Parts: sequence; structure tokens; C-alpha cells
Amino acid sequence: MISINDIRRPIAKDLEAFDSFVADNFSAEGEMLQDMLTYALSSRGKGVRPMLTLLSASLHSPTATEAATDERHCSKRTYLAAMLVEMIHTASLIHDDVLDSADERRGRPSINAKWQSNMAVILGDYILARTMALGMASAQYDLMSYIGTAMATLCEGEVLQSQHAERFDTTRDDYFDIIYRKTASLLGVSAALGALSVGADREQVDRMRKFGEAIGIAFQIQDDILDYRRDNNTGKPSNNDLREHKITLPLIGVIEQATPEERERIIELLRRCHEDNEAVDRLQNIVTERGGIEYATEAMQAYLSRALHLLSKYPESDYRNSMMSLCQFIAERDI
Repeated sequence: MISINDIRRPIAKDLEAFDSFVADNFSAEGEMLQDMLTYALSSRGKGVRPMLTLLSASLHSPTATEAATDERHCSKRTYLAAMLVEMIHTASLIHDDVLDSADERRGRPSINAKWQSNMAVILGDYILARTMALGMASAQYDLMSYIGTAMATLCEGEVLQSQHAERFDTTRDDYFDIIYRKTASLLGVSAALGALSVGADREQVDRMRKFGEAIGIAFQIQDDILDYRRDNNTGKPSNNDLREHKITLPLIGVIEQATPEERERIIELLRRCHEDNEAVDRLQNIVTERGGIEYATEAMQAYLSRALHLLSKYPESDYRNSMMSLCQFIAERDI
């Protein structure tokens, strides 16, 4: 199985330099705010977004044809691009945990569980403000134009998801609209900014945006599939989406094939999931037995095929191979 470290190998030195770049640029006045910031930045997870930015930049760089793991290939402009997307993602997760009253993030206490929700909101706002200030001070306005749009799109996705969860009416089209806004759009920006940061032409930047969006949709579908597995290693409780009344693609696949009477029973079970473990177990079994996992997996594979087709436009290189391996990692991951 492909590991995340295998994918990172061609840009290992650049990732080290990127981490130092983030540490040099993110500090806060006051002990409590600094403690929260250090805690948040120490658990940034797999780092898919900055990794994608650095790989995309290396793929398009005129000076980096083959990877040497003991060398850096990216400039500070690329590190800035990677930092912009990663910090927006970090802030959005902090705000998500507040909205969802989540006590854990990646297997340890969330910011709101450790410091309370009001402090978590302030930290998320601080990270966003600091990110925008650094971006504007750098005068890299072409990068910043993408970032502003991405932030607005993320907010729109959160509101849409909340509306549909309250009404229990998420359709397949609604679902893809939500995950595009909440997940795929920022991954698309991550890949596009990498190419843009090294002077790629408009067609290449757009191709990378489409690649990032395709793997972003696939990534979120796999995340939603894993939510139905009790043995997942994501660091989140299984069936969490059901408890939050989120209708994701595995359940949509079942609802689409159900009779009107069956749909009513499914929605009634979903309404009870917030506090009723038996309802959660019944819905989990229904999705598994009626092919919801297979339905979602087929859709995920279609988006990964689209991403691989976009990569086929490039000659073989270590960077292209790593991006292809990222597609395989998404399909196989259980974390």
C-alpha cells in the first residue's frame, strides 16, 4: 500500500523548509494565544494541501526536472502559496469543531474541548487574519485573489450543509455541491497555486485546479465511506455523520433506490441518530447491506480516473509519479 511518506519523498527537503517557513511566520502575543496556536499547528495531519502545492510547483518548475530528496526545488513564493491554503484549512477545521461540538480532532482533544468554544473561535479568526496579513504584506496579489474566493466558497459550503442537515433533504446534486465547496475547492486552489507560483501558463494552472478538485471530491467521498466503517483509523468516531444528521453519498445511494415508504423510515431513523445508538446501528447496517458503500466507491473511482487522465498530459517524472500515487493513496486509505 502507498504511504503518505512515499508521496512526500520527492519534495522532502521542501516540506522541511515549508514547516520552518510556517513556524517563522506564525507566532502570537500572549501566552494563552501562543499555546493554542502551537497546539493547533502541531497537529496539522497529513498535510495534503501544502504537499499538493509543492508537488504541483515542482511539476511545472523549469529547473526541477527530476527529484533529488536531499535538495530543495521550491522558492519562498511557493512556500507562501502552500502556507496560505494550509492555514485556511487549519482555521476552517477549528471552526468546524466548534460548530459540530466535536471533542476530538485526529485522536486528541480539539481546540474547543481544551480551551472552550469562544477561545477556539478567536484562534480560528486569528489564524485567518494572520494568513491574510502575511499574504497582503508579500504583495503576491495573484495568489491572494485565489485565496479570497476559496474562503468564501468554504463558508458557502458550511451553510449549505447545515441547511440540508436540518431539512434531511440532501440529494446527490446537493451532496456534490457541498463537498465541492467544503473540500474540493481548496484542494483545487492548492494545486493551482503551486503551478501559478512558478510561472505556469493559464492552461496548466487550470489543469491543476481541475486535478485538485477531482482528488478533493474523491478524498471526501472516501472520508464519508470510512465513516461507515467501525474499524477506521481516522481519529473520529465511526458513524459521526449519521449522528450529525448528514446525508452523505453511501446513504444517498440507498435512498435513491428505496420506495417512498422506505425513504420515510430511513429519514425517521436518521432523525433519531443524534441520541439513539440503535438507530445509528440500524442505518449503518442498511447502508452496508443495500450497496451504499459500493455505490459511493464507484463514484470515487470515477473522480480518481479523471484526475489520472489530467496527469497523463505530463511527461513521466518523480513529481508526476507522486501525484499519481496520491490518487492511489486516496482510494486505499483508512486514515
